[in-house]
Amino acid sequence: MASEREKMLAGEAYDPSDPELAAARERAGALCRLYNRTTASDRESRELVLQELFGAVGEGPQVEPPFRCDYGDQIAVGDEFFANFGCVVLDVRSVTVGDRCLLGPGVHVYTATHPLEAAARAEGVEYGDPVSVGDDVWIGGQAVLNPGVSVGDRSVVASGAVVTRDVPADVVVAGNPAEVVRELD
Repeated sequence: MASEREKMLAGEAYDPSDPELAAARERAGALCRLYNRTTASDRESRELVLQELFGAVGEGPQVEPPFRCDYGDQIAVGDEFFANFGCVVLDVRSVTVGDRCLLGPGVHVYTATHPLEAAARAEGVEYGDPVSVGDDVWIGGQAVLNPGVSVGDRSVVASGAVVTRDVPADVVVAGNPAEVVRELD
């Protein structure tokens, strides 16, 4: 029989109150609190905490505190990753971000979701879908990436956009739900 963590990682319905998952969230919370107390002048400490928190970290990551995530180990960021103040990542499934990506202040990335049926929600189960972001992507402040979406290379997600479906490469999307408003050269 699969553990609740195994079910979570497979995208199946799982019980988030499982003690193993609760302990993993507490670990991530402690690392986030530690990270959020660091200063910009202590770049080496920041990078060490990110390497312990995230599943994979490229060269030269910069994350401005405060930062929050569920588990951390499902997050993989490429080289020269930058996240501005107040970013939140709910990483019950993988969140993969390519090289040279910029996240504006208050960007939220959600892989966690809940059943649409009220009776199933009342049982307390949830599940998730992975999120992926290509290389050279800029996600503007207060944008939201919903479960299961991917953002193509070199695209821009405008501030405040709510991404509910995949974004192709080389476009600008804006609005709620986000729609292509411009193609990039």
